[in-house]
Amino acid sequence: MTHPAWLHVIGIGEDGVEGLSEVAQALIASAELVAGGRRHLLLVEGLMRGERLMWPASMSEGIERMLRWRGRRVVVLASGDPFSFGIGVTLCRHMPVAEMTCIPAPSSIALACARMGWARQDTAVLSICGRPMEVVAPALQPGAHLIVLSADARSPMTLAKWMTSRGFGPSVIHVLEALGGPYEHHRHMRADMLAAGMGDAINPLNLMGIEVVAEPDAMVLPLSAGLPDDMFAHDGQITKREIRAATLSALAPRQGEMLWDIGGGAGSVAIEWMLRHPANRAITIERNHDRAARIAANALALGTPALRIVEGGALETLGALHDANTPRPDAVFVGGGVSNPGLVEGAWNALRPGGRLVANAVTLQGEAVLLAKHAQWGGNLLRMRIERVEPVGTQSAFRPAMTVTQYAATRPFA
Repeated sequence: MTHPAWLHVIGIGEDGVEGLSEVAQALIASAELVAGGRRHLLLVEGLMRGERLMWPASMSEGIERMLRWRGRRVVVLASGDPFSFGIGVTLCRHMPVAEMTCIPAPSSIALACARMGWARQDTAVLSICGRPMEVVAPALQPGAHLIVLSADARSPMTLAKWMTSRGFGPSVIHVLEALGGPYEHHRHMRADMLAAGMGDAINPLNLMGIEVVAEPDAMVLPLSAGLPDDMFAHDGQITKREIRAATLSALAPRQGEMLWDIGGGAGSVAIEWMLRHPANRAITIERNHDRAARIAANALALGTPALRIVEGGALETLGALHDANTPRPDAVFVGGGVSNPGLVEGAWNALRPGGRLVANAVTLQGEAVLLAKHAQWGGNLLRMRIERVEPVGTQSAFRPAMTVTQYAATRPFA
């Protein structure tokens, strides 16, 4: 049963009732239930006439309790813009948007840009609320402006220490506290100074504006595919830089797509797939426990902590992923074990219609499998030969790496 709009999601700033429109104030006053965080409820204490629900530690539990009032007059209070890193999107997972109306207030992001004179369209916004700070890594580009939403009072110093360790100590960090309210405060200093503890006590309600400045040896992640091999911890089992760039090109990642990476090695292909867009997802399958742990460390260090790592044999894991009703991948990369019977077929069958398969082989047996699949499924087949300069005695010469045969095909829709 679909209900007419009964839920009103109202954004509120630190200026409280004074910043609310007359319509918003009237909706709060007439609500049978007002839900929100403790701080939000205190800001409208004098307006509320009905029941109140302070969100419990489990947000899903709180939403479940709120939904028991479905069809009645309910208000949910949120900070600033409910659909900007707020509760609005979460609520839409539990109910149709047609059942709610939203009255946003200026978000803390908008206020921060206004205070610093930054163009919102040129400013990247990230959050370390409930996320590791490493998610900021891909955005640390020289000259960039970032807004980072903090988890608590310790976030600015913790982030400053991490940035300094990666060579971004000269960056300027603006700490903006309690924006829009009577206790608003704005301080700024270099990241390396903040890391040394040269800031006073910080309000837990804060966010950071970061002017990125990189030292000459800073760990800046290139925007191109094909990161340097030494950016990954590995034991030699890694798709080398040049081959990886060609592999990513063949995989052709698009926004929001899922990759299954079979034979993770160092996780380099899956990590770079996720770096192509923040919405991209990947699962990497790796049999070796030490390599799986190394992949996790690489993913964290390079800003893709959401990479899912599954330990186990390739064929068994492919079957288990199917049995678990995991969404079918948009692309599959087979980086090892191509000659194992049934592996390439299993990868092909896992793909959604229109999905892409890319498989690399260095052995004659693996190449034979790819030749057969090319004859069966069509697609593209190529060989890549890379030579690198290495010392030969007192001189230098090009030394060829192993030739890689690459097969790429798109699964048809019919």
